[in-house]
Amino acid sequence: MVKSKMTVFTMAMMTSAAIMSLRGLPMIAKEEFTLFFYIGFATFLFLIPAALVAAELGGMFGEEEGGVYTWVKEAFGKRLGFVAIWLQWVQNVVWYPTVLAFAAATFAYVIGTDKLANSGIYTGLFCIIFYWMATLMSLRGGGLIERITSYGFVVGSILPALVLLLLAVVWMMQGNPIGFLHLPAAQGTVDVVVNSHVHPRLFPQMSGLSNIAFLAGVLLLFAGVEVHAVHANRMARPQVQYPLALLLTSVIVFVLFTLGAFAIAAIMPYNDINVESGLMQTFQKAFNQMHIPWGVLLVGILVMFGALASVTSWIVGPSRGLLKTAQDGLLPAFWAKTNARGVQVSILLVQAAIVTLLSGIYFVTKNVSVAFFLISAMTITLYLIMYGLMYAAGIFLRYKSAGMTRKFRVPGGIIGMWVVGLVGIGGVLFAFIVAFFPPSQLPVGNPTQYVLLVVGGTVVFSAIPFFIKGPAGAKR
Repeated sequence: MVKSKMTVFTMAMMTSAAIMSLRGLPMIAKEEFTLFFYIGFATFLFLIPAALVAAELGGMFGEEEGGVYTWVKEAFGKRLGFVAIWLQWVQNVVWYPTVLAFAAATFAYVIGTDKLANSGIYTGLFCIIFYWMATLMSLRGGGLIERITSYGFVVGSILPALVLLLLAVVWMMQGNPIGFLHLPAAQGTVDVVVNSHVHPRLFPQMSGLSNIAFLAGVLLLFAGVEVHAVHANRMARPQVQYPLALLLTSVIVFVLFTLGAFAIAAIMPYNDINVESGLMQTFQKAFNQMHIPWGVLLVGILVMFGALASVTSWIVGPSRGLLKTAQDGLLPAFWAKTNARGVQVSILLVQAAIVTLLSGIYFVTKNVSVAFFLISAMTITLYLIMYGLMYAAGIFLRYKSAGMTRKFRVPGGIIGMWVVGLVGIGGVLFAFIVAFFPPSQLPVGNPTQYVLLVVGGTVVFSAIPFFIKGPAGAKR
């Protein structure tokens, strides 16, 4: 079967769809003016280093499938390569209930029953049904998924984001109350009282790591720049086009996250921003104020399409890399099974079953926002370990494969690679530590239980690849 070539635009849209989900805007907006600190940290200490290293590694191995598995395998052997792609895959599986909860909240607004957004039973059931629908679509093959992710990102993410920005401008021009100018003084994490006047903070309050625990959730929103490297070999000139696609992706993500979150912070009062349904709350508030309530329905449909694009984009990426490890004998033969279209059917069904179980967290957690962030924290800890391996591989391969062709290189020679790699590793380590602290901005309830769940999930999921043995055992 001859695969169609992938363009720079298509790759950029698919990668942007994997990273950029409007679901993250309320979480960032919850930080008010400190959002600039969080976005700056995520961009310069995470997104840019990850994009640079992934672009170099993707260019080196652009003709091969496997993505981060291939990169880490070439540096440190098959077993650690398997650990890297496993972590990318399993964090992705753990992450699905968060983006699906956002889709559930959006759908509640579309059908005019926004109170359902706070129902754990509704949210859990929606996550399960929606994900199985996306899985069945993914089993049909790459062509359909590419169209959904590319067009879905434009129609379901970029277009609603532009509408949100326009609403914010109109909101302020009409003289309506501006959220970030009327902060409650009790929220010391995002404001400060000077001479009896409340002012928004530009930097987070650093009295404890719990005050900046949201950094872990924000960082997760910027993760995934490397996820579609497994498809780089389908580009006409992957060594050149793949780095260009990552550059375009980085610009799109930075602009949309910054402006979109600022728009929500302008329209919504601080205490009314909900981390999983805040986007639709904002649209509803703005459209109602402008006497066009039907706008919520139209935008909600677009956002739902964007959520579908985000889910399907992630379904086909890491799972494809995991298939490569199964074909290399690092997983039991069952995992290598594909259908007539070459789609990794066993892996997709296994991850659908896991997502179904994880979605059950919403059935037993009273506060949907807390469950939402708890799953996000567990997800980012797993992903950060993978990024550490990727940065280390980028540095190590500068020595081990010094003579290998690199159409794109991290600027600055070997020193530049060390600087970028160490900056990335430093950002990863800091965010990894922060992720284990319950956020002070949410009613976590029992902090000990929260920490135990995050620690337990991180240890269990990251240990599994060291015990799985395929036909090839633990060979390098």
